[in-house]
Amino acid sequence: MGSPVVLGIESSCDETGVGLVRDGRLLGHALASSMDEHDRYGGVVPEIAARAHVHAVRPVIQRALDAAGLRLTDVGAVAVTTGPGLSGALQVGLAAAKGLAYALRVPLHGVHHLAGHVAADTLEHGPLPDPCMVLIVSGGHTSLLVVHDLARDPILHLGDTLDDAAGECFDKVARVFGLPYPGGPAIDRTAREGDPRAVPFPRPLPGSHDFSFSGLKTAAARWAEEHAGRELPVADGAASIQEAVADVLTRKAVAACHEHGVGTLVMVGGVAANTRVRSLAEERCRAAGIGLRVPPMKLCTDNGAMIAAVGDLLVRAGAEPAPLDVSIDPSAPLEYAALHPGTTVRFVAA
Repeated sequence: MGSPVVLGIESSCDETGVGLVRDGRLLGHALASSMDEHDRYGGVVPEIAARAHVHAVRPVIQRALDAAGLRLTDVGAVAVTTGPGLSGALQVGLAAAKGLAYALRVPLHGVHHLAGHVAADTLEHGPLPDPCMVLIVSGGHTSLLVVHDLARDPILHLGDTLDDAAGECFDKVARVFGLPYPGGPAIDRTAREGDPRAVPFPRPLPGSHDFSFSGLKTAAARWAEEHAGRELPVADGAASIQEAVADVLTRKAVAACHEHGVGTLVMVGGVAANTRVRSLAEERCRAAGIGLRVPPMKLCTDNGAMIAAVGDLLVRAGAEPAPLDVSIDPSAPLEYAALHPGTTVRFVAA
C-alpha cells in the first residue's frame, strides 16, 4: 500500500495555501491572497491577514480537493506551517489543521515554513541531491544552507540575513521609487526598460556567506534624493538595484558550492521568481559546472503544496506526528524541516 495523501496548509503571511501530495507527487493545490487588501498600506497588516485567512481557509481546502479529484476522507495526514510568520495568521492555519486531523483521526505534522520552500523543488525535479546547496531568497529571509536528508537531518547554515532580506529590500526600494506593492514583481517589470549598469550600487559583504541589504536600500534612497526636483529615471534605478541583488545572491551561492564541494544549487523562495536572479544564476552555474534547480514560478511564492511536500517527506521518513496541542513559533530558526514548538521530533520505525 502506498503512502497516504498529505494535505498541507500554509498561512504564515498574506496567502492562504492548501496542497495535496502523495509519494512526492503534487495532486492538486489552491491559493487565496489578501495582497490587494494590504496594498494601500504598502505592506502586510497582520490583523487584516489573519482575518482574511479565517474567511479563506475552508473554501481553499475545498478548491484544492476539487483540483485533485479527492474527498476530505481521502486525506491520510495533515501538515501545517507552525512558524515562522505572523502570529495571528499562523494560528488560523494551525487551528484549521488541528480540526481536520482530529475529525479525520489522522496524524498532524508541524512544518517549518522555509523548509517548505526547499521541498517545493522536489515536486518539480524529484528528490534533492544529498548534499545540495540551498539558497532561500524571500521577503523576510535570505539564507545559504547545506541540506542532506531534508526530512531527517539538521540543516547547516552557512550564511543568513543580518538585516533586510532581499525581498524586503525590493519592497522598500519600490516604495522609494514610487512603484506599487509588492515591490519585487514591480521592480522586475520596471527593470526591463532600464540599464542595469546605470547606477553603481554597492555589493554588500563581499567575501562573506552572510547577507545584508539594508545598506543597498539606503543607497537607493540617497540616489533617489539626488534627483529631487527632477524626473527620477525609475527604470534605470530598478534595473541597477535588481542587478546588485542578483549579483550578490548568485556570486555567494556559487562560491559556497565551490568551497564545500557541492555540485547542485537549489534556489527557492519568492525572489527566486525574479527573472534576472534566475537568469544570472543559470549563467553562473553553467559556467561553474554546477547543476541548478529552481521551482516553477507558481511554487516559488508561498503556497500549500510546499507544506504538503514536507509533510509527505516526514510521513515517508517515519517522523513522529505532532501532538494536537502543538503551538506556533513566529520566529522559529530553521534547524529541521519538522517544527513542533514545545516538543521533540522523533522518528519511529518504518
